[in-house]
Amino acid sequence: MCIMELNEIVDKFNISTDTRTIKKGDLYLPLKGANFDGEDFLQSALEAGAAGFFTVKDDYPAAEFVFRVENTLQTYLELAKIRKEKIAPLTIAVTGSSGKTTTKEMIAAVVSRKFKTHKTFSNHNNEIGFCRTVFSMPADTEALITEMGMRGPGEIELLSKYAEPDFTVITNTGSAHIGRLGSLDNIAKAKCEIVKYQKKTGTLIAHDDERIKKYADFAGEKIFYSLAQARILKQKPGYSEFLYKGKSYELNAAGDYNIENSLAAIETGEKFGMSYEEIRAGLLAYKPVEKRWETEKAGRFTIINDSYNANPDSMKAAVSAFLSLYKNPVVVLGDMGELGNEEAALHKDVGKYLDEKLKAAEQKPSAVLTVGALAKHIGDGISACEVKRFNTNLEVSRYILANFNESNTIFLKASRAMKFEEIIYELRRAGR
Repeated sequence: MCIMELNEIVDKFNISTDTRTIKKGDLYLPLKGANFDGEDFLQSALEAGAAGFFTVKDDYPAAEFVFRVENTLQTYLELAKIRKEKIAPLTIAVTGSSGKTTTKEMIAAVVSRKFKTHKTFSNHNNEIGFCRTVFSMPADTEALITEMGMRGPGEIELLSKYAEPDFTVITNTGSAHIGRLGSLDNIAKAKCEIVKYQKKTGTLIAHDDERIKKYADFAGEKIFYSLAQARILKQKPGYSEFLYKGKSYELNAAGDYNIENSLAAIETGEKFGMSYEEIRAGLLAYKPVEKRWETEKAGRFTIINDSYNANPDSMKAAVSAFLSLYKNPVVVLGDMGELGNEEAALHKDVGKYLDEKLKAAEQKPSAVLTVGALAKHIGDGISACEVKRFNTNLEVSRYILANFNESNTIFLKASRAMKFEEIIYELRRAGR
């Protein structure tokens, strides 16, 4: 067993948590999950070229470098913090009930116009994702953008402790995860944990929300933004133009909520000392990420795929935007997860909200199609247009094929567990 300070380890070794991607000379750091234990693969790591490993066990294979620790995830976090401090990038932490991945990508598109920028990959926003983001960060990184997700209280505080962000962004606090946290106040408290270890010289950039203002206990500068501060000049599929603080911006995405998310990127760019031209160009360079308002072709149909995730607030906003932008729209909605004991009522509330929108709209959808036992409650709340209810993705796919054509645009929105990519697959398969 070796005795070496963690900062020495960071200087000397690359850290790997996956025996499949280990390079010669790496240190293997085994992690433990619900269905696996990385320590079962210590010998495999050595055979793959690892110089040694971390372990919590007393019995382990012989290696040149063995570091016995009490908790490998805790060690991973401590090592990540040390590496981040050595590179010392300005750090932006982003969270929110919805829109955090989109906002992170918008901020990255803006900040990277002037600074060497590294960001959380996709939505890898837990402790392991944070560590992997830091260890994949090039040594010349000037700006680090880390997304922070949570499934319960204390998780964002832990991420804040090891990230020590200079800037924090809270996109909103809504009903996502209400089944786990019990109330909107508890959700807001959990999201506001992001400022717990924020540097006091930094800035909180947040949606103008009374709960955020109440629970974000931060003594430094605070900037609050909202769509009410912007004036929308033009929207069409895949494009928006708007004014914010008297200046014009363009965005290759539609929807009021996307414009609101972009305001956080504008404010962040300004705090980084960027010019209006740099911020504007960066925002225009943003491209929507996979399954987040992604336009796809499936046979004869155009699909707007927004099925990466869903909660009541994001579903209301996304469907409202879709209906205002497309002719002959067909809306396909699936179950939303993690809503607890009120899940049926929250689904029905979405239906009632959309029904009011539809009654006032000049153009109504060709149909609203629901998939799943919970999404059925959305349909129950809608009377302003035709509603059809289905149990499976295959059933709704067959109905779309039999009843609609290339003049219709299909919108997909549901939680990931609904696997709405199966609908796209069926439409493509039929098209072939």
